[in-house]
Formats: sequence, structure tokens, C-alpha cells
Amino acid sequence: MPEKTTYPVQLVQPDGRRVHDRVHAPLIADIDGDTLRELYTDMVIARRIDVEATALQRQGQLGLWPPLLGQEAAQIGSAHALHPDDYVFCSYREAGVAHVRGVPPEQQTRLWRGVAHSCWDADAVKMTNPAIVVGAQGLHATGYAYAAQLEGAEIATIAYFGDGATSQGDIAEALGFAASWGAPVVFFCQNNHWAISAPVRVQSATPLAARAIGYGIPGVQVDGNDVLAVLAVTRQAIDHARAGGGPSFIEAITYRMGPHTTADDPTRYRTSAELELWQRRDPIDRLRRLLEREGLWNSDFEQQVAARADDVAGRLRSATLAMPDPEPEELFEHVYATPHPLIEQERREYLAYLEGARS
Repeated sequence: MPEKTTYPVQLVQPDGRRVHDRVHAPLIADIDGDTLRELYTDMVIARRIDVEATALQRQGQLGLWPPLLGQEAAQIGSAHALHPDDYVFCSYREAGVAHVRGVPPEQQTRLWRGVAHSCWDADAVKMTNPAIVVGAQGLHATGYAYAAQLEGAEIATIAYFGDGATSQGDIAEALGFAASWGAPVVFFCQNNHWAISAPVRVQSATPLAARAIGYGIPGVQVDGNDVLAVLAVTRQAIDHARAGGGPSFIEAITYRMGPHTTADDPTRYRTSAELELWQRRDPIDRLRRLLEREGLWNSDFEQQVAARADDVAGRLRSATLAMPDPEPEELFEHVYATPHPLIEQERREYLAYLEGARS
């Protein structure tokens, strides 16, 4: 059972030295050099996806993009803890999780370019599409987990959200229901310190993980810039859920080094000194220092990672620029699973309006 703790679990320090934690280190005892390199590669690719998509938005090719810069360890570490049949309910910032779940780069930007209702086939990768309504995915994950439990499926669901979402009623309702009915759901909060311009200190007078404990749900804080610590505590929570132990809550303490979205200017509400402090805690740099300390770093590996990241970025850019604009009537497709008379009426009226506008 996950511990009810509010101190940040850490297994790798910012300088790359390992932390001897007798409780959590055994949870990643199987992580060898090859896996460490895989984690590093995925983190670099996640950042490259983010940088490329941000550039595309700045160039007018995307309507919006929610950067994940600085949160790579929280996303990649947690995603690597999941089983293939576990189901992910994301917010709008989990491009790194989507990469690990197998979403091709060509599908990462469809929604953000405004040419489709979604980015990818959720059932194909067991991960929902970006959820713009803040906190709603907590309820979706809880309901799915409870239904799976009723059907006897030994799986877990995981709900990703930010610190700002903990101020939403949807998350409170999800925590209450999950606790009462023992739903096998992991609530994964990426505490990146800022809900747009509102700092976390004005959202909660207590650590967010401690709020979960108030619901009767075990909560743990983890250094969200330490990929191995995130992997360890998420594995623990997922195994707890799959074994029938019920819900748990992880607060991954990280930092959003970029803007909330590309429509935001973070210089208006935070200081450069704060940003510089967290840049020195960069999660990718931390894992690189661990690789160097353990003799797993060399120029060949560095070049291989850079080449893979460039390939992913190139595929993302090419696919984005090649996405065709949808026909206006496609707006009414995939709204309901079955035909709906109101949708059909709206379709006819809209097409008549377009015909009149053209004439």
C-alpha cells in the first residue's frame, strides 16, 4: 500500500548522485543501464516535441499549444510505470505521456491545429485525448475505474492533472467517490507551482498530497524532476490499484519552465530568479548526470538521441503542415455515437447558411 507521506521521495539528487532509500529504491531494482538510457531518450524526445509544437504555434501553424517544458520526468517516469492495459485520462499537457503510450508524432497536433475533434484513437493506445475542461478527467477516470472493477478487470486507471485542478469541484468529487467505492484509480497531480498566474500557495494551505489523506486516500509527494523516484512511486500506486487496494494520490513536485499555454506571458507574474532556480533542477540534466556517473554516457549515445529527437520533430512538423483543412460539414461528425435528430437539423441549417453566404 502506498505510504501516507508528505515529504518528497527522491532517488536521484540534482547532481546525479543516487539517494539510498530503503523503501522506494527496491521498487526500481530492475532498472538497468539500457532502461536508464531509454528513460533519458524519451525525456529528450518529449522536450523536442514540445519545442517543435511551440515553434509551430509561434509560426501560425497551430492555434494553441500547452508546453510541458520542465515536466518531462514527471510524465515519462509515470508513463513507464503503467501496464499496457491500464487506461490514461490526461489533461491537456501530457504530450510526453502520449509519446510513451505509442501516439505517433504525426497525431500529436491535430486538435491544436483545429482540423479535428481529437488527436488520436483513444482505444488504440488506452489514453484519452487532451481534456480542456480543467479537472473533468478526474471524474472520467474514476468512473472508468469503478466500471472496470465491477466487471472484474484487474487494471488501473490514472488521471493526470495540475495543481490548479485541485481547486476544481470535479477533482474533489472524484476523490470522494473513489475513496467511498474503492475505485482503482491513481490521481497523478503535476504540481508545477502555477495555475496560469495563481501560485499553488493560494490554492491550498496544506500540501496537496495531504488533502488526499483527508479523503482517506494514501497520498505521497515525490520529486517530480527525478524520473526514477516518479517511476517508483507510480509503480507502487499502480500495483496497489491493480491488486484491489483502491485509489491513491501522487503529488509530483515539478515546475513549468514555459508559459501555461502559448497564449500566456509568465514574465508578468513570476520572477526570473525563480525560473533560474528551477532551471538548475532541470530533469533532463539530472538524468544525464546520473548516466555520466554510472559510465552510461558517451558521444555516440548523445548523437543517437539527438537524431531520434530530430526525426520525431521532423515527422511532427511535416504532418502538421500537411494536415488538410476539414470541410465545414465535418463539424457535425463524431459528435454522438449514433445519429441524432438535432445534429442532423443543425447540419442542414448550417449547410443552407453556407450556400446562402456563397451566393
